[in-house]
Amino acid sequence: MPAASKTALLEITRKEFQKLESLISEIDSDQALEKDEDDTSIKDVIAHRAHWIELFLGWHRDGLAGKDVQFPAEGYKWNELKRYNANLRQRQAKWSWRKAVSELKARNEDLVAFMESHTDKHLYGGPMKGAKNDWTTGRWAEASGPSHFRSAAKYIRARLKQLK
Repeated sequence: MPAASKTALLEITRKEFQKLESLISEIDSDQALEKDEDDTSIKDVIAHRAHWIELFLGWHRDGLAGKDVQFPAEGYKWNELKRYNANLRQRQAKWSWRKAVSELKARNEDLVAFMESHTDKHLYGGPMKGAKNDWTTGRWAEASGPSHFRSAAKYIRARLKQLK
């Protein structure tokens, strides 16, 4: 069930990030860069999660500025996520494991700072400006942070079993 307050959002974000951080701290570069049958690596998944936090923060910024918010990104529709994510993997292909982890940590800090700097009313008082749906800012933040951390951890645990 999604968080419904700033306190709950911060708690779940910290909890899920800590679990993911603990999991990835044991992964070496060779494991992280090994591609699966879908041409995706653990590094790709971690870099993707960092990027989506940036997307969320950009959506929020654009909405507050009264700009047309491009979901998920300019030139893409939600039903084109596979293409978007494949293009993202290409853009991040030269990233090292260390860079991907560093980016994830930095974007998580940005996300937590964002949450801490906003009130319950801003996070949960109504739809996020520019979102074109009923999701609150807090719900968008949760989808871009802790929900993504949880799914990354699930993928990584399964991938590590395959690599053994």
